[in-house]
Amino acid sequence: MNDNVNNKNINWYPGHMEKAKKEVINSLKLVDLVIELLDARIPYASANPLVDDIVKNKPRIKLLNKADMADKEITKLWIEEYKKKGIYALDIDSISKYNLKKIDEVSKLVLAELIKKKEAKGIKAQSIRALIIGIPNVGKSTLINSLSSKKKAKVGNKPGVTKVLSWLNITDFLQILDTPGILWPKFEDQTVAYKLALTGAIKDDILDIEDLAYKGISFMKELYPNRICEKYKLEDLEKEDYIILEDIAKNMNLLLKGGKPDTLRAAKLFLNDLRNQKLGAISYERPGN
Repeated sequence: MNDNVNNKNINWYPGHMEKAKKEVINSLKLVDLVIELLDARIPYASANPLVDDIVKNKPRIKLLNKADMADKEITKLWIEEYKKKGIYALDIDSISKYNLKKIDEVSKLVLAELIKKKEAKGIKAQSIRALIIGIPNVGKSTLINSLSSKKKAKVGNKPGVTKVLSWLNITDFLQILDTPGILWPKFEDQTVAYKLALTGAIKDDILDIEDLAYKGISFMKELYPNRICEKYKLEDLEKEDYIILEDIAKNMNLLLKGGKPDTLRAAKLFLNDLRNQKLGAISYERPGN
C-alpha cells in the first residue's frame, strides 16, 4: 500500500459526549441492569473501553445488534466466546425485531438473584430498571422504538442523534434509560477507528473517503476476497489497495475526462455497497483476533 495512504488518525469526541458520560455515571445508581448495545459486525471495536470503568460491577447484558448485517457463523462464535467468559449475550436486529422478545428472558436470568430479594421485600419484579448504553449509530433509538412498539425515541441515520437522557416504559418488566452514544476521546488503535468508520459510527464528513475505502478494500481482501472480485470484476487482488480502487473505478466505468479513474466516486460507491450489504453480510472481527 502507498505509504501516504493510511497514515491519518481518526478521532471524534464531540463535547456532548463528555457530558453524556458524566450523566450516565450519575444515573447508574437508579438502575439494576446495564444493557450494552454492540454492533454484531464489530463486537470488539464497538465495545467502548470506558464502559467497564463506568458500569463497574453492575449486572450487564451484551446485545449484538444489526445481526442481519453480520456473518451469522461468526456471530455464533462471538456468542459462544461471551458464554465462556460468563457473559450473557444475545444477537438481535432492532429493525426486523429478531430476538427482541428474548431480552426480557435474558434480563430475568441476569437479575434472578436481585428479583428474588425484591420479591422477598414485597417489591414486584416489574419495577426493574435498566440503562442502555452504546456508541453512536449502533441502533439504540431504533431498538427502543421496536421494543416499545411506539416511536418514543428520536431516531436518525446519523451518529449522535440522541443527546439527552430519557426514561421509557418498554415492557411490564423493564423500564429503560436511554443514553446518548459515547465514543472514547482517543482511539489508540486506528484499526478500531477504521472499523467504526466503515460501519457508520463516525461521521463521514470528518473522514478522508478514499483513505477509508482503502481500508475497507484491505478488509475485504483478507476476509471475503471472492465477493469483492465478483462484485467489481477484479482479477488480481495482489495489488496495492489504492490500485485496486482505481481498478474498481475503471471496471464500473467511473472515469474523469481523459479516461482517468474517478477514485473518489469509486470510493463512495464501494463504501455504499459495503454498508448496504451489496457485498453480503460481513463480520470484520473474529473472537481472539
